[in-house]
Amino acid sequence: MTRVIGLTGGMGSGKSTVSQLLAEFGAVIIDADMVGHEAYQPNTKTWQELVASFGKQIVAQDGSIDRKKLGAIVFSSQEQLERLNRIVHPRMFEMMKERIEQYRQQGVKVVVLDAAILFEANWTPLVDTIWVVVASEPVVIARAKARTGLPEEQIRSRLHSQMPNEERMKRADAVIHNDGTFTDLRTRVSVLWSALEK
Repeated sequence: MTRVIGLTGGMGSGKSTVSQLLAEFGAVIIDADMVGHEAYQPNTKTWQELVASFGKQIVAQDGSIDRKKLGAIVFSSQEQLERLNRIVHPRMFEMMKERIEQYRQQGVKVVVLDAAILFEANWTPLVDTIWVVVASEPVVIARAKARTGLPEEQIRSRLHSQMPNEERMKRADAVIHNDGTFTDLRTRVSVLWSALEK
């Protein structure tokens, strides 16, 4: 019996660290970002739809999608972003569904779907339980600054464009608070993992 955990959390919450811990404990991780990169591969159905929708200017010299150029188009307009999501999200859903199915057949006990936009992309039907990683805004800003080097205003505007933590927490089966040390986090995740094994 395979259990599928949907793992989500905003920027700087520590979601990737939780994902790494779960991998250490024995879970198989499906990283939605990696699946997204695969969906963009040249000459796939998604690639063709993207080029048809956004034009040849988004194609790099090697035939791949130039994500910077595409980003410049979609992040300047809500309408364009929604158009992109309508093409890419359902395709990623199918790809992740296939992968989960393969792991089920292999008898994998726990699969983690690590996805920042689990709720926004409507991928929750793929999972059995939802874990949300949260951290307070000052902690998130400090982490994001250290990691990206972006100015605080930019980080704040990115944060405020995401789904609020309160909303994520309402939909979660487990909330992992991550304002403390790595050791604190490891302990919290370990407790949840043990409960899962039972």
